[in-house]
Amino acid sequence: MKTLNINSVIKATLVALIVLLAACSSKENAAQGQNKSGAKAPDVDIHTAVISDNLEAVKQHIAAGSDLNVKDPFGGSSPLISAAVFGKTEAAKLLLNAGVDINFQNNDGSTALHTAAFFCRPEIVKLLLDKKADKSIKNKYGASAIDNVSAPFAQMKDAYDMMGNILGPMGLKLDYAYLEKTRPEIAQILK
Repeated sequence: MKTLNINSVIKATLVALIVLLAACSSKENAAQGQNKSGAKAPDVDIHTAVISDNLEAVKQHIAAGSDLNVKDPFGGSSPLISAAVFGKTEAAKLLLNAGVDINFQNNDGSTALHTAAFFCRPEIVKLLLDKKADKSIKNKYGASAIDNVSAPFAQMKDAYDMMGNILGPMGLKLDYAYLEKTRPEIAQILK
């Protein structure tokens, strides 16, 4: 099995985290307004709606015809990638059922499947695979979703520490015992 360069994984993860932070601090939503049915997008941007588990706002964005694949301006993450990072399974279901690009890649080439695998979100991994996510996609660092969980946990702990520190204030909670136990299970799901 391919061994990942830990520095590349940490670098990719850091860029993704900066992207999420920037998306959540942005109040601008390019897709706000009304669609032909008169539905209006909510005041909260879709990334924030996903991360805060505001399913009503996500539904309002869908009804208003908001761009559900809207990239944040810094790292290019999609709302589906945000749902994967924070384990927002119901938001992921809503977005997938509304027709988001399941294989959308952020600026580092990572997809929601890469992210769901790394953060050990088995429900989202299974949902993405059921919806035919392409598990062979490699990001710009040469890693596929399975590569994100193939290295031993101890080799990835620094990356999880960094993410916990950066995204903790936004609500990311990491359970190291769970991650260590679940990484091999996610790898099995992705085989």
